[in-house]
Amino acid sequence: MIPDYLQALCQEIHFILLSSKDQLPVHTVFFGGGTPSLIPLEGLEQILLTLRKSFRLHEEAEISLEANPGTLSLPYLQGLRSLGINRLSLGMQSAIPGDLRLLERQHDLSDVVQAVSWARQAGFENLNLDLIFGIPYQSLNNWSQTLRMALSLLPEHLSLYALTLEHGTPLEHWVSRGLVLSPDDDLAADMYETASEMLDKAGYTQYEISNWARQDNNKGRLLSCLHNLQYWRSLPYLGIGAGAHGFANETRTANVLSPAMYIKRLREKTMVKSIPFPATPAAIETIPIDQQRAIGEYMMMGLRLVQEGISEADFLERFGKTLEFEFGPVIVKLVKKGLLEWNHERRMLRLTPRGRLLGNQVFSEFV
Repeated sequence: MIPDYLQALCQEIHFILLSSKDQLPVHTVFFGGGTPSLIPLEGLEQILLTLRKSFRLHEEAEISLEANPGTLSLPYLQGLRSLGINRLSLGMQSAIPGDLRLLERQHDLSDVVQAVSWARQAGFENLNLDLIFGIPYQSLNNWSQTLRMALSLLPEHLSLYALTLEHGTPLEHWVSRGLVLSPDDDLAADMYETASEMLDKAGYTQYEISNWARQDNNKGRLLSCLHNLQYWRSLPYLGIGAGAHGFANETRTANVLSPAMYIKRLREKTMVKSIPFPATPAAIETIPIDQQRAIGEYMMMGLRLVQEGISEADFLERFGKTLEFEFGPVIVKLVKKGLLEWNHERRMLRLTPRGRLLGNQVFSEFV
């Protein structure tokens, strides 16, 4: 299906160009979802060429690609760099074989080490490793071992996620039938705090609940994922492809999940001109975001940025009212509970270290 899918993807990009009536400025591109590294280089070249024709792509744009470590080769990575892809995100997940088997991952630690070595040889200077904690049977000692192994590879960025039991997955089925232990929330909290301490000592800055980055002294900035910052700052982004979500023009969009149905929709409706931007023929859901909903989402996403938090000035500029007017009593309550704190010098509100562990409880107060 890949050739037909690529054709549909390029058609959707072209459709956005027609409906937006202008070449929109773009500073990040993220190839995510599933395993994009299964796409042949010529397919990625086709997509990037279409993007460059359809948008005003910044000459120093951050272009990321997610990859399964077991699907890579040195020639492929060299090809990615020659196409302009400059950030690589590897799904390492764990250094422990038992964890990887439980997660049904096809790679092992040696694949990760090899992939990182090849990525450096290919010229990648911005590398992220994804890790998962809170896996059934995962000990604190094993998690520390995974962290040490990941740090030894010197990535510029680390994303650490607590295991979520996704509905319909084998692991969720095994846990529900009692065949596998349920994840232990208290142990997962200990793992999170252990990671915070280890990464801080290793020179990484936590800038978001699940994300840490090193400082780039040449560029004078933290090597945060610029693409994901767009989400957390509630700024517009376009979702292109099967199952993709977007947010632009005060509208949230969701595309059809099935690749076969995605191809069919783009094939049959390429000439439809009545669909307003940012939706495309692939969209199965378009939700207008009114101000009240926008405020709730802004708080939920912005508070994930543990250093930056919510700026009082930015809130006022966006919504025409102060944080105190909108949420005064709620903020006072959460500050008293030790979950939120004010940085009075910068006039911004952010989670405390304890609040990071209980983020969802904090967010629910604003949504």
